[in-house]
Amino acid sequence: MAVVDLIMPKMGESIMEATILKWLKNVGDSVELDEAILEIATDKVDSEIPSPVEGTITEILFSENDIVEVGKVIAKISTAGADVEPVPSPAVQEPQVVEKNEPAPAAVPSQEVIEKVVAPLAQAQPPQDFSSSDRFYSPLIKNIAKKENISIAVLDSLPGSGKDNRLTKKDLLAFIAAKSNQASGNIPHPATNPSTPSSAQAAPKQAAPQHKTAPAPSVSVSGSDEIVQMDRMRKMIADHMVMSKRTSPHVTSFVEADVTNIWNWRNANKKKFMEMYGEKLTFTPIFMEAVAKAIRDFPNINVSVKDDNIIIKKDINIGMATALPSGNLIVPVIKNADYLNLAGLAKSVNDLANRARINKLKPDEVQGGTFTLTNVGTFGNVMGTPIINQPQVAILAVGAIRKKPAVVETEYGDLIAIRYMMFLSHSYDHRVVDGFLGGSFVKRVADYLEAFDPNQTI
Repeated sequence: MAVVDLIMPKMGESIMEATILKWLKNVGDSVELDEAILEIATDKVDSEIPSPVEGTITEILFSENDIVEVGKVIAKISTAGADVEPVPSPAVQEPQVVEKNEPAPAAVPSQEVIEKVVAPLAQAQPPQDFSSSDRFYSPLIKNIAKKENISIAVLDSLPGSGKDNRLTKKDLLAFIAAKSNQASGNIPHPATNPSTPSSAQAAPKQAAPQHKTAPAPSVSVSGSDEIVQMDRMRKMIADHMVMSKRTSPHVTSFVEADVTNIWNWRNANKKKFMEMYGEKLTFTPIFMEAVAKAIRDFPNINVSVKDDNIIIKKDINIGMATALPSGNLIVPVIKNADYLNLAGLAKSVNDLANRARINKLKPDEVQGGTFTLTNVGTFGNVMGTPIINQPQVAILAVGAIRKKPAVVETEYGDLIAIRYMMFLSHSYDHRVVDGFLGGSFVKRVADYLEAFDPNQTI
């Protein structure tokens, strides 16, 4: 008889915990080797956790929506059959008790927060019995609520970003922070001596009217309106985009490129390319090849900013914005794109895009990008002003390829001809990328596209 611990895996360099979204198997179910047992979510991507062995699940230690630290045992699998009931070792039991009854130290707000922020709320709304609510709350949420003296009525009124509108740790801590902001104007300064009036005491009384919270605007919802709660990924995208606009002063430069040679070459070779490599030949790897060459020419585009320092990245890791069936967006990253030929880029682009659409990306595959390419032409747009994917400092959007009359220089003079033209839009962080660099870079990308050799072989 053998009992194997299923461990919460480390899903990326900076990821220290994950949320259990859904158990795909129950206690007593048989599992095959590498068969998915549960779905988890991190702040980067959702993933399925496979079984490390063939056997039967004998114990599940955490519930759905629980937040579990990396390295914790989340389930036990017996390799001897469904009727085996292994005796857990003390080394496994002790962490289980701690995890189920006490929250992780990092998730619980400090005593200072409890005293200064939540005390006024606790006096007005004493905690209630959780059994009075029909809503599911994880043990972590319950522990935080109890320590912060947040009533069940307040919890029931909070919108949740988890699955089925469940309240997550992030939602609850955001609520506590909001209460902190509201209460800060009414809390007396702890260092003030009540027996000795001073200007420090008088100031809050005079400034009190300035801290009054403006009433929330009324919302009129007609019978034809529908209110849809943002899902977890949409909320992460919203937060990331707002943060990017607050962080970086965005500037966008535009150029138009003649991609007639690329259009004709792809149409002539896409069938042969599929026969040789088993991959579809799209325009994206061709664009990515030109971007990688231009980054080598202008390495100061391939940077990030930390405090007053500019970090120049030696690796060229190009992210490609990918639309998901849900309408959300994810950016898988092709690492060391400048070392891949066109066939290698095509294989990487197709693989990452396909797995992104079926939620099979690994967390490391959406991290480490140094520059991002987005194709707004796939939905018919001719150009756009993309938002920088922090902590990068630039992003390039390519528009729809359209047939247009254009001036063509020949040895017999200038002629008007029908050409395939495309706009490129380059948004960059004006803190570290000036107009000369940002404009020169996108022009260099266009030059590489226009210089594409239509006679090259696959």
